[in-house]
Amino acid sequence: MSSSTYEQDGASVVAVPKSRPEKKLGFATLFAACLAVCVAEITIAMPTVLNGLFQSRLHADGSEIAWITDASLLPVTALALTFGVLGDKFGRKRLLVLGAVALIAGHLVTATAAGTAQLWTGRAIAGLGAAALFPTSLAVVAIGTRTGHERARGVTLWAASLAAGAALAPVISGISADNGSWKWAFVVVIVLSALSGVVSLFAADSRAPEGRSLDWPGQITIAIGLFALMYAVIQGGTDGWGSTAVVAAFVIAAVFLALFVVVELRSPAPLLRLDVFRNRAFTVSAFVTVVGMFSFVATAYSTSIRLGPVQHQSPLLAAAAFVVLNGVTLVVAPLTSRLIEHVSPRWILSGGLLLTGAGDLWASTVSITDRSLGSLVGPLLAVGLGFALTVTSISAVAVNTVPVRLAGMASGATSLLRDFGFTLGPAVISAVALSRAAGDFTTSLAASALPAHAKAAAAAVAKAGGPLAVNSAPPTAPHAGAVPLAVDALGHGYSLGYLISGIAAVVAALLAAATLGRTIKPAAESGE
Repeated sequence: MSSSTYEQDGASVVAVPKSRPEKKLGFATLFAACLAVCVAEITIAMPTVLNGLFQSRLHADGSEIAWITDASLLPVTALALTFGVLGDKFGRKRLLVLGAVALIAGHLVTATAAGTAQLWTGRAIAGLGAAALFPTSLAVVAIGTRTGHERARGVTLWAASLAAGAALAPVISGISADNGSWKWAFVVVIVLSALSGVVSLFAADSRAPEGRSLDWPGQITIAIGLFALMYAVIQGGTDGWGSTAVVAAFVIAAVFLALFVVVELRSPAPLLRLDVFRNRAFTVSAFVTVVGMFSFVATAYSTSIRLGPVQHQSPLLAAAAFVVLNGVTLVVAPLTSRLIEHVSPRWILSGGLLLTGAGDLWASTVSITDRSLGSLVGPLLAVGLGFALTVTSISAVAVNTVPVRLAGMASGATSLLRDFGFTLGPAVISAVALSRAAGDFTTSLAASALPAHAKAAAAAVAKAGGPLAVNSAPPTAPHAGAVPLAVDALGHGYSLGYLISGIAAVVAALLAAATLGRTIKPAAESGE
């Protein structure tokens, strides 16, 4: 092992001593990693076509629906770096197996849920399993590849497997919901999780324990900071941005995230080596990761609410929309693999984000009264193609710009940033869309020609559960006449969600184009 200084993106970077991978990435190990990330992503994406049923069967309001999604994303985000350390210290094979066990336990709790509280609990437990699998599976691929070509192919297969999970989740959910109960969807995932655990038993093990130890102060501060931030963002739209609880949560988030930075700078074995952010390519890819993933999941969440709780479309039709959105990554996987090898990350990232932005801006113009799937196919294809280019390239940039011995840390950091963007998507869009919808509905209701008793009934329902609750009124309900007003208000709210997603993606695209260097050499080949 050796250390040296090399040039990258016009800046001198001191390379940390590294070790070569012990074994070449074999088929069994690659298959285990890809299956693990696929099942983990299925876990995260399960609610996409079930949100309408959660709203009608469990009487969940807008913020409660957002928590169903974020209950699994929060542990994934908060624990990604810790699981990166655990994999380095105790072996990644062990984490692949234990992650599958946690998925099984979480989905058992979810499949037997009779209310939102148990549903949140099961989703959180499953999120622990996904938190282990996301960074571990990517690290397995990064550690087992020696050349840029091998790594490009491995990361592309990993990203395609992630996309396959996102595409399979709505299909599993839609078929189960249309042929029995939404709970059967989670039973199917239990079987897939068990299969992933068994396959992982045959994977090769890898670890890089040198200089790695559990950083409890860092883990505690980032967990509290992220949870407080998500609570504030999600509940702000329901409880009011000036409410005591929401303001306090924002303050706690700011304090503990700042403490995390201080702790990491002083820790002898930090969860995240902050010096990697001296590398411009890694820093830019980190920001782009958060914004790009936010845009993608915000799009998926807006589409889920539009088709489910607002339009009351069938789960199978909603599933078809998400197959369009996520299936593109699988189709273009061979192309993205070649692009990573031969085209500058600047153009792959910026091009993918521009496609995402264009699709979102297009979707924001589709009327909520248009119930045809065809009106969304074009926008969803654009966003899906943009995601395919973005997620593959940012994963490759992150693991290529650090020495191989730090691949576990880089994989964990990339997973944290990606999943932080994922977590922000439902939280921000739910808060913004519901706030806008509530205001529009109140104004429209006051100006409407509905009878006074109907207005009073609609106002009372909206005060308790928002426009989504009004929209679920049966035809004989006193406030049924206000349903079109609620649909219109929700349409404006979630169109704003698409618009925010699109603007964020375009801003990230311009940043990537302006700041990333023309080439990024894999650390293993850069001569350090």
